[in-house]
Amino acid sequence: QVQLVESGGGLVQSGGSLRLSCAASGRTFSSYAVGWFRQAPGKEREFVAVISWGGSTTYYADSVKGRFTISRDNAKMTAYLQLDSLTPEDTAVYYCAARRGTAAQAQSISGMEYWGKGTLVTVSS
Repeated sequence: QVQLVESGGGLVQSGGSLRLSCAASGRTFSSYAVGWFRQAPGKEREFVAVISWGGSTTYYADSVKGRFTISRDNAKMTAYLQLDSLTPEDTAVYYCAARRGTAAQAQSISGMEYWGKGTLVTVSS
């Protein structure tokens, strides 16, 4: 079992930045690819970014590419999502999730094994 807890969400103005954290506990975190997903009000959950177990491979959704940065510190059992140049369209609950396997596999919502409960990001115009 892996337990994931997100933090760092909040209210920010358009153009601002936030750093989300995903703290893990339980089994060996470094064996898992970690993804960030988000769900806006009235919309389906969508892929945002993913990082491989070793941190060498990352993928991003086109909508966040160049603005968001995913990273991880396996010694701290924590993954991060840096959100820059935020717009109101980024308003959503952000979830981290983990699975064994590759970063490419971890882009699929249905393939993730463990989920956190999410942290709300609200971007005002």
